[in-house]
Amino acid sequence: MSMHPTLRTGSKIKAKRNVLKRYERVDILKKRRKRKDEDSVYGLPKTQLEG
Repeated sequence: MSMHPTLRTGSKIKAKRNVLKRYERVDILKKRRKRKDEDSVYGLPKTQLEG
């Protein structure tokens, strides 16, 4: 049985995501020095992708 085309992954052009996962937002805030390790991971401020 063949795989449905929507389930395939590969080297196709990837769309830019405008929603980040929590760990991605935490990483960005750490880089910008707006978050400490002991801060809560809930209620994070909105962040924009760099790039």
